[in-house]
Amino acid sequence: MPSAVPDHTRPTCESHGLSPASWCGSSPGSDPLWATHHRGRRQRSRALQLLVLATALLLVMTACVPGSMPASSAQPGSQIKYGGALTIVPGPYGRFQRFFNPFAADNSTLSGTKGMIYETLLFFNQETGQVKPWLATSFSWSSDLKTLTFQLRRGVEWSDGQPFTSDDVVFTLNLLHRFPALDLHSIWTTLQAVTNPDPYRVVVTFKQPSFPEEWYIGGQTYIVPRHIWEHVKDPVHETNPNPVGTGPFVLKSFDPTLYILERNPHYWQPGKPYISELRYPAYVSNASADLLLAQGSIDWTGLFSSNLQSFVARDPTHNRYWLPPIAIVMLYLNTARYPFNLLPVRQAISLAIDREGLSKEGENGYEPPPHPTGIVLPAYRSFLAPQYRSLSFQIDQARAIRLLEGAGFTRESDGIFADREGRRLAFSMEVVSGWTDWEKDCALMAQDLAAIGISVTVKALPLNTYISDLQLGSFESAISWTNSGPSPYYLYDALLDSANTAPIGKSAPSNWERWSDPTTDRLLAQYAHSTDPTVQQQALTGLQRIMVEQLPAIPLLYSVNWYEYTTARFVGWPDEHNPYAVPSPYSYPDNEQVALSLHHV
Repeated sequence: MPSAVPDHTRPTCESHGLSPASWCGSSPGSDPLWATHHRGRRQRSRALQLLVLATALLLVMTACVPGSMPASSAQPGSQIKYGGALTIVPGPYGRFQRFFNPFAADNSTLSGTKGMIYETLLFFNQETGQVKPWLATSFSWSSDLKTLTFQLRRGVEWSDGQPFTSDDVVFTLNLLHRFPALDLHSIWTTLQAVTNPDPYRVVVTFKQPSFPEEWYIGGQTYIVPRHIWEHVKDPVHETNPNPVGTGPFVLKSFDPTLYILERNPHYWQPGKPYISELRYPAYVSNASADLLLAQGSIDWTGLFSSNLQSFVARDPTHNRYWLPPIAIVMLYLNTARYPFNLLPVRQAISLAIDREGLSKEGENGYEPPPHPTGIVLPAYRSFLAPQYRSLSFQIDQARAIRLLEGAGFTRESDGIFADREGRRLAFSMEVVSGWTDWEKDCALMAQDLAAIGISVTVKALPLNTYISDLQLGSFESAISWTNSGPSPYYLYDALLDSANTAPIGKSAPSNWERWSDPTTDRLLAQYAHSTDPTVQQQALTGLQRIMVEQLPAIPLLYSVNWYEYTTARFVGWPDEHNPYAVPSPYSYPDNEQVALSLHHV
């Protein structure tokens, strides 16, 4: 598996056995499959009860501006030390192309484009549930949840010195309408119109209550300058070789083996960034990048490693890692096909799986078993229903066999169960060829299921074939990812909403297991259309009950955010004690939050 993440219906590759960069090279939102695995119709909205933080106190630097500060100079009265070049390897991308289009679904330079050069209106911290003003200083919803108004920050300039105004925001959103291929988050499925009553106010009107769009429009849409992009004839295929953004860095130099960003002298946060340069060297494999990480040549990476302890042991004073869970690795059973439409079969399969074995043998202990509700812990513990707080997965082969027998299955002479019509409990389990940890997980599950009389054949497929099978429903079972977002709603909506699936043979943007249930849809709508935390929690509790009792998909493991770093040259990193951002360099716009917080030792 690669490692990244995926989106309302964005794929999350962070738990895969390769690095995110080896396949998608990004965060919940930048892998190559977003264009096909994005959010679908998303007709359910959600009222996020997030605390809007006051804008952080900005450092005012005396007698100098960002970008002109001499390297390694300490500001009087401050512990911040300026300068230095930060070396970043989001993953093994291979040789780079000079391609800095922030609308791209797949490109090796996206980790240096989104966040670092182009910014969003808001920043959502998926680790803490907080949302922070960014290019917008505030936002508000109408009482019917159909109008979202952003108040923009004054004094922001593009990196070419031109002013940033509401014209840029309206232009960007309308560009997604004019070119649907750019609308990776399907915002125009619910969006009706965008207007700007004045240079610093943007009003977004929706066809229906659409609170989830706060995340997609405010936190996942990168704003581009109208004065440049209005002259681009084909923004879908535009390479944008000389990017102009509002972000803290600009492109300094480019080579297929190394591109360098430097401090933006027009950046709107006084005194930031502290770092002079970001260096992105090209690597072709985890092994080659991991070697340089071990040698101390890399400061920040998102590589999959089977032995992180050895990395720490090489320099225990400085080498660190943190792997926060951000989503769930699922076993998708095609509920539109027999026998997976039978609850006892789904229950028996879940009861037979040794998730501790998957974690230890398949994932080297780095991805633990998840909570049966699909709630990502510890980030979303506050959403966990009280009755499920002590719940955990248990192996119970005897009960699994009783369930199958109770459903009318009997064991044949070879030990495999079959129904009264002779249809055997034998099916395939799909995985991407080369995603070695998931291949191992599937092999282990095949052994577990054989013990209760179910025959599983593991099918390792090319990535494109695997994705096509999931989307079209031409699979029996498969191991795959779920979405991340600023609340559990996003995982549940993508996974369970009937609006996000399709009949077999037609492409489903998510909900690959083909779950269709009126109660589920009603609960998603209930949560989406209310701002009352009690009403929202009632809906979430109902969704958790469906996950636990109905098993529309079977949780296997937590999907973690791969993140290794060294404090030898830079400090200010996020960690479990200060989770101010999703920490991997392939997670954006969180990558910008990290880059703005780091400073030279």
